[in-house]
Amino acid sequence: MNTRDLLRDCLDSLFSDTVRHSFEVIITDNGSSDGSLEMLANNYPQIKVISNASNLGYTRPMNQALQAGVGRYLMQLNPDTLLHPGLIDTLVDYMDANPQVGICTPKVLNRDGTLQKQCRRSAARPWDAISYILGLSLLFPKSRFFGRYLMEYLPDDQIAEVEAVSGSCMLISRLLIEQIGYLDEQFFAYQEDAEFCFRARKAGWKIFFVPQAQITHFGGLGGSRFVPYRGIYAWHHSFYLYYRKHLAREYFFLINGLVYLGIGIKLLFALSINAVRKEKIVGTRKP
Repeated sequence: MNTRDLLRDCLDSLFSDTVRHSFEVIITDNGSSDGSLEMLANNYPQIKVISNASNLGYTRPMNQALQAGVGRYLMQLNPDTLLHPGLIDTLVDYMDANPQVGICTPKVLNRDGTLQKQCRRSAARPWDAISYILGLSLLFPKSRFFGRYLMEYLPDDQIAEVEAVSGSCMLISRLLIEQIGYLDEQFFAYQEDAEFCFRARKAGWKIFFVPQAQITHFGGLGGSRFVPYRGIYAWHHSFYLYYRKHLAREYFFLINGLVYLGIGIKLLFALSINAVRKEKIVGTRKP
């Protein structure tokens, strides 16, 4: 939604690469008003465009695009990304060589070239989330006890099995989708990637971080930038839905109560901070 220039740059980086594997591009437009559709028609008439009349969030439009794809692999990709050369071939080759892998993600970089740590993470069980929110993972980043949420103890340039990845770019096996289905549309936006990864692992598939493939993800420049308070609420509500659906049954009710209380406090804190902040953002700034 209203990311014309970012989308154009993303597509330029995709089509300027020499890709050995054939691919198709499907874009879902969420009622944009910035000339995105005209740009696509003029610059990329070969792309299939699904046009929605209004902003349907993130998950439903992404499913529209995934369901329209015909390949043996489907890539979920955000428009505020730049693909580095060889990304598609590297990920596809890795999946071909490792049929037990249902999802893989590249090394996602911030605009300054540093690792975007959210691109590989745990399933966000209570202790992982608490350690992250309280900053214990910053104090002990190499600790497997305190640093599990963002798996900061893993080398940045080493292929590794992880529990969840960022939906900014992930390659998905069609066989996996045929087994577990598409993204859960009760998530308007956010946490749909963690929820999908949880179901994939529960079904016996593996998820891998493949840093030989890389993208730059600008983050915070998509549709949520235009409706920040709705985005903040959606993030916290989605985390609540994710926890209730997959994790709550594994923990004592007092633990669950503390988790829900923490989500509520974090939501109020985020809303308060954004109320006095000149630049409204949903998540963290991407350096």
